[in-house]
Amino acid sequence: MDDFHASIDMAAELGAPVLTIVTGGVQSGTRGVTDSLRLVTDRVAEAAPYAASRGVRLALEPLNPVYGGDRSCLTTLRDALDICDAVGAPNLGVAVDVYHVWWDTDLPRQLARAGDRILGYHLCDWLADTSDVLLDRGMMGDGVADLKAIRSAVEAAGYEGLCEVEIFSANNWWKRDPAEVLDMIVMRFRSVC
Repeated sequence: MDDFHASIDMAAELGAPVLTIVTGGVQSGTRGVTDSLRLVTDRVAEAAPYAASRGVRLALEPLNPVYGGDRSCLTTLRDALDICDAVGAPNLGVAVDVYHVWWDTDLPRQLARAGDRILGYHLCDWLADTSDVLLDRGMMGDGVADLKAIRSAVEAAGYEGLCEVEIFSANNWWKRDPAEVLDMIVMRFRSVC
């Protein structure tokens, strides 16, 4: 909790209106995600009033299930929204990252349920033949995510914020000239998102 409060303080000092939360994996000594999600709920409930007092909103970001063991026990938008409902804090919402949620057949329903609790939207693509689940994200349009449908559902839910591009790509996009990458991002955003 000390680290959580320190992160909230840092966000407040930077003037960042939203702190995106990656929850951490399955709690040591447990199996499955149920106990870990209860712990996340308890900790978020404890931190939300402090974040509110600092003018910071908290966004739970579910990660792709491949990260369930060590990075995030929170792997679905449904579970993130269930935590939001259980906590009931007005400064608590979700961050929707295409890379992590594109596969979820319940996504359209959960995005509609999220409404104005969507506090962030991250763009990239999931490559069908990804070589590294952390550092081989695709440029929008190079993968299998239905980017137009997801963005449409995010905006239909009421989200009017920024579309943040997150291309973690150690062996491809990070090796290219930054101007080329930015030009491609703009072109792909306009054509496939």
